[in-house]
Amino acid sequence: MQQFHKIQIKIEFDFKILVWFEFCRVWKLKSFSESRMPSDNVVALPSAISSLGSEVRQLRKARQLTLKQLSEEAGISLSHVSAIERGVSKPSVDVLQAIASALSVTPDWFFARRAGAGPMEQAFVVRAQNRRALNTLYGQDAAELGYTDHLLSSSIGGQFYMGMAVYAPHSERPEDPLQKHEGEEHGLVLEGELEMQIGDEFITLRAGDSYSFDARIPHHARNRTDQVCWLIWAVSPVVIPKDVVEPQASDRETSS
Repeated sequence: MQQFHKIQIKIEFDFKILVWFEFCRVWKLKSFSESRMPSDNVVALPSAISSLGSEVRQLRKARQLTLKQLSEEAGISLSHVSAIERGVSKPSVDVLQAIASALSVTPDWFFARRAGAGPMEQAFVVRAQNRRALNTLYGQDAAELGYTDHLLSSSIGGQFYMGMAVYAPHSERPEDPLQKHEGEEHGLVLEGELEMQIGDEFITLRAGDSYSFDARIPHHARNRTDQVCWLIWAVSPVVIPKDVVEPQASDRETSS
């Protein structure tokens, strides 16, 4: 048993090294950043194949895709995608890239840094320097979205997820500002001032103010001041579709 355990550890270690070098080589050759926006995420290998599979499964569900839909969009067999998600199959770099493209992210999203002295800390604690950039999931940078967003939750696999948005002075979403989606939104302004639009009503929020509303109501937020605004927010359920923009009135009239 001891010899088998050593062999198992060696296989896992060799796999980590192989994936790391292959990932770096392909990243340099194919230049993923040319096809997707730059990512602020920290690139790190998961502690096991199952961690990678869990990240894939969480994002697939957040995108509201079935296993079949993901396999079709990625051009990979359903059984292979299922095996990857269950942590019983190690994907090649090309397969990982195909899955990432189907989910509209770069592969580094699946390699969240899990620092910590023990397994509980590694699984559930997010150090400030290890926060993942949510703009990567939105497919929009700060100029397009109007703010930068970082994930505070340790995963997107729960019933809700929490993040921190930073609105630069005089920042707002320049095009199609209103958005809506299923679930609820909750927020607390930590610092600065934020103008929140909920439906047809405009509300000014200041440090210490909070809100909760049905996210199916078209909404938007902007910073009209000369100071940075920091916002802590929580959204339930974890649904991150590729497009949550509410069509403008002119667009609705054109399509009708």
